[in-house]
Amino acid sequence: MAGSKATSISGAGSGARMLLFLEEIKVQHSVFALPFAVAASFLAFGGWPDRVEFVWIIVAMVSARTLGMAANRLIDAEIDARNPRTASRGLPSGRLRSRHVLAWMAASVVLLGISVSQLDELAWYLSPLVLIVLIGYPYAKRFTWLSHFALGTVYLIVPPAVWIALTGGLDAGAVLMGVGGMFWVAGFDVIYATADIDIDREQGIHSIPARFGIAGALYSARVFHAVTIAALIAAGVLLEVSFVYYVGVAAAGVLLAYEHSLISPRDLSRLGAAFFTMNGIIAIVFGTFAAVGTVVD
Repeated sequence: MAGSKATSISGAGSGARMLLFLEEIKVQHSVFALPFAVAASFLAFGGWPDRVEFVWIIVAMVSARTLGMAANRLIDAEIDARNPRTASRGLPSGRLRSRHVLAWMAASVVLLGISVSQLDELAWYLSPLVLIVLIGYPYAKRFTWLSHFALGTVYLIVPPAVWIALTGGLDAGAVLMGVGGMFWVAGFDVIYATADIDIDREQGIHSIPARFGIAGALYSARVFHAVTIAALIAAGVLLEVSFVYYVGVAAAGVLLAYEHSLISPRDLSRLGAAFFTMNGIIAIVFGTFAAVGTVVD
């Protein structure tokens, strides 16, 4: 039955494959990154950004994330095939072919290049660094338990990249906002990795849970998220933001605390809610308050 399903999908039209691909890369989770890009856009302009440039920023962000997630699925296909939790994904199960994923990666690179070319020239020259980070981070788990920061680096560069793309310069506050994003993502990636602690140890995959156990991993995630809040506060001070921004940071802090309350070393049953639902809400809340603060100030 599984074999016939894989055959029918692989033989389906491009539309069906595209829908499967979008599900594989969890395109809806672009919400994790977009609020930081939106917040940086508003803060860089001190209010409403140029509409055309703002659209190109969004296109660049979505295409970059698509590239990164597609590369992750392609590079990790063999690892995913050996993990019961991920073996049903498109590539390991045969429902997607490598050539299809490579084609969509190529399309993402083209779209990213087009969007960046419409922004500041410096962003164009720096864009290869973004490609290196996006394609390189899946390899980190093969070498170091600090691999969560390889994913976090993708988010570290979002606010500075947006700032450069829109202004041609860089503010230290944007860098600190990126630091906050990096520790936020590293923290929730640590939480997510607790689901694979046993299989990661069997396969020699490096992660904080595999190295330090679930209790140590959850403690690390709490520390990382405390750094997130501190970095976002410091970014606000340097950027001289309004009080509305700090309301958003405070709300994000409360939501992060609630996220951590959902799980414990003895009970990971609500891991999905902690990872997917809460982090999407946190990103939207922070991004909305940070952007609104520039308009009402």
